[in-house]
Amino acid sequence: MDRADDDARKIRRDPTGPGCPVSHGDDGTWQVRGYSAARAVLRSTGTVQAGLGIETVEKLPARIRRPVLYRDGPEHREHRRQTARYFTPRRVDEHYRELTERVTQKHLDALRTEGEAWLEDLTFGVSIDVACGVIGLTHSRPGIQGRLERFFPEKFGKPGFTSPHGIYWLFRQNSNWLRIYFADVRPAVRAHRERPADNLISHLIAEGCSNPEILGECLTYAAAGMITTREFISVAAWHLFTDAALRERYSNGNETERLAVIHEILRLEPVVARLSRRTTGSVEVPGSDGPVTVPAGALVDILVDDANTDPEAVGATPTAVCPGRPATTGRYAAALSFGDGPHRCPGADIAMMETNVFLGHLFALEGIRMLTPPRVTFQDEIGGYVIRGLRVAVDRG
Repeated sequence: MDRADDDARKIRRDPTGPGCPVSHGDDGTWQVRGYSAARAVLRSTGTVQAGLGIETVEKLPARIRRPVLYRDGPEHREHRRQTARYFTPRRVDEHYRELTERVTQKHLDALRTEGEAWLEDLTFGVSIDVACGVIGLTHSRPGIQGRLERFFPEKFGKPGFTSPHGIYWLFRQNSNWLRIYFADVRPAVRAHRERPADNLISHLIAEGCSNPEILGECLTYAAAGMITTREFISVAAWHLFTDAALRERYSNGNETERLAVIHEILRLEPVVARLSRRTTGSVEVPGSDGPVTVPAGALVDILVDDANTDPEAVGATPTAVCPGRPATTGRYAAALSFGDGPHRCPGADIAMMETNVFLGHLFALEGIRMLTPPRVTFQDEIGGYVIRGLRVAVDRG
């Protein structure tokens, strides 16, 4: 399916300013839209993680180890090296595929029984079950989906002490931390201390992490492995429900061809469309008129959706769905949707396998159809989207 003039994107974000690859805003923030420039910033050793609440994390006592998302340099590289074995393509296929198939069938069996369901409930259920298996959250009390829904709401408030709204959100998020700790993390830590398993929590225990540190890591991986995957599976299904040609191409393809469709949708619809970095030294990136030097101490926003549709990188018709683009193959078929450099998402292969397994089984159901289109809201800090209200139905039999 090659629609030369159509913009196939479902998610329409507000324009962010001039379209040059690198620009310097009035507020002092640098904005990067070009693919090559964005990749250079993400791969640079002269940048560190910014945004994502890092200011709050930096206020923690020095003795508390920061979650991997908030670390940089040698300590971060060593952690990624030690945990890389949990995310290799071979391990994904050998350890997580059967789990994904099983939990997908469980949730789709419920759909067949009821005849209708909200897609976000199905995708969240699957993503929770898979991520819990990878992390080691396998001894939770009933109700984990509700606890995670409350911890990761559709709309976030800003905690603080200066207003009733801020105090409410401060109390709410602290309560949510405690609920997840006592109902999910602490039981898993106790079980894995007695009987270590081949999962992330057992690895963290072996490293000497405290329970609060393990909680922080679990929530970091939960956000990456549950929340973003949930939203992407939903938007990918939305594409397939509303594009008969693409759906036929997906349904009739082999696994490689199906993955090409999924990667291309993710290129167009990155779940996290804004990444931020702080420069620790001057960083040179390619601009439209030659190299541009970003000075030390600068805040840089990488606009992933713009970079992913840069025709210089992805070729002609950058906003059309064209699976198997010659310019975006293999590891980077989804362009920068998984990030790049030291903080590139380690669970990319799991997310793609999980999405493909779920969608393959969903669209094989007899009479599967979309009853209501979804509504889209946004999480502005990361440029993320939230898909809610897409109701699906199947023929009962």
